[in-house]
Amino acid sequence: MSNAIEQQIITLLEKGDKRAINLLYEFYADSLYGVILKVTINEEIAQDALQETFVKVWKNAKKYDSKKAKLFTWLYRIAKNTAIDKLRSFNNRFEKEVQIDNSNVYILPTASLNQDVLDLKTHVGALDEKYQIVLNALFFEGMTQQEASDELDIPLGTIKSRLKIGLRELKKIYDPETY
Repeated sequence: MSNAIEQQIITLLEKGDKRAINLLYEFYADSLYGVILKVTINEEIAQDALQETFVKVWKNAKKYDSKKAKLFTWLYRIAKNTAIDKLRSFNNRFEKEVQIDNSNVYILPTASLNQDVLDLKTHVGALDEKYQIVLNALFFEGMTQQEASDELDIPLGTIKSRLKIGLRELKKIYDPETY
């Protein structure tokens, strides 16, 4: 897609012009559907998630910031998160109710859990933003290093360096005795 068309879409989104949705659908629907279908592995859920993605894009159009992410990256994240939410919702409807009274699962006392480990997202949030972005993409969004490089428009070598430094910074939090 040309930068001119992308810029036209961005301008229409900023103005709240409904023609933006038609252009988004025309130029991005197939790619976003592929992303969603990869997550949901179900055509019906994927179609619902695609429709919901475009609704979310329209509702949040004013929040898009071209300085933070390319248009496709922003759309990709909305689509992927919507697909994950749809899949969870679908799976939750069909899960059997757990009978806690009859459970033979060993229950850990909460005192024995390392509370720092439970706050991983909080600790990642305390890192410099450039490390946060990479760690979030790789660990919380499930991207490969190459996918993160492509989606974030960051060279692969930089992704690897930021991952290494980000993990080293987290290690300082979880194992301060080694530093």
